[in-house]
Amino acid sequence: MLAYLIRRLFAVVVMLLVVTLTTFAIFFVIPKWAGADPALLFVGKQADPAAIEGIRQKLSLGDPVLVQFWHFVQGLFAGRDYANGTDVTHCPAPCFGYSFRTEQAVWPQLTDAMPVTLSLAAGACLLWLVGGITTGVVSALRRGTLWDRSAMTVALAGVSLPIYFTGLLSLAIFSYSLKWVNVDYKGFADDPAMWFESLILPWITLAFLYAAMYARLTRATMLEIMGEDYIRTARAKGLRERVVIGRHAMRSTWTPVLTLLGLDLGALLGGAVLTETTYNLPGLGRLAVNAITEKDLPVILGVTLIAAVFIVVANLVVDLLYAVIDPRVRLG
Repeated sequence: MLAYLIRRLFAVVVMLLVVTLTTFAIFFVIPKWAGADPALLFVGKQADPAAIEGIRQKLSLGDPVLVQFWHFVQGLFAGRDYANGTDVTHCPAPCFGYSFRTEQAVWPQLTDAMPVTLSLAAGACLLWLVGGITTGVVSALRRGTLWDRSAMTVALAGVSLPIYFTGLLSLAIFSYSLKWVNVDYKGFADDPAMWFESLILPWITLAFLYAAMYARLTRATMLEIMGEDYIRTARAKGLRERVVIGRHAMRSTWTPVLTLLGLDLGALLGGAVLTETTYNLPGLGRLAVNAITEKDLPVILGVTLIAAVFIVVANLVVDLLYAVIDPRVRLG
């Protein structure tokens, strides 16, 4: 198990390094090949050539690509100094650079937006796991009944309807018309009750989409597992049905569910773009949208790297949970 953990951690480090290099090249190398100057994006089109050259020196944009990348990685772990003559600006670690628009450090912007995205993803994940898995298991055990047909019809609708449609519809009904819910976001530290109320609709909207997918996956997996030999053997031994389902069938069902959960949760932690934009939540997704609109490369790069870290770490946790659920992983 220890060797397996070491191998996975080494693979995570290599993957993050490759992602960082690729992302850096996409945002700071490829635009130069296409004729776009990052220094010009920073100072604006109306700046004089001296100002553009000063920013180019301060951001080390004239250095070789590998040197620029080394400075960027060094800034992530040890901080970085941006110098143009006597004008020196220190960016403490982790340094993702400075915004081209606000000229503020990127990392504080990420940390301000991160709790919103974490709150949204965690609450929605809890709802869709409970709702989706429960619905899928019951549908598999009552295959062909009215419950099964109705649940799968609702699940199909949940998969088919886009978030911006269900989100806007829920806003129109429950917030604007009935005025049951106030969706003006407040931080948990500022007002816990208002924080909870402002996230109810985003949680339900996001969970409706994912619960539908997990219900269909769980149902299909359960139907396959219930026909396996070891399930028939457990029943033949006289075990109670709840023991057969809870201890044997559900344990095997968790494997594909965890695989999908690692991808979905990791992606959501990097920013639920449509949900945050629809409900005007100041999370990583909306921060990325605003940065893309304003061509703010350092902010886009920061959000992309944070999203990549979340996805890689989430999949690492899932791989470790495999070893807990499935003994074949530990023994193999």
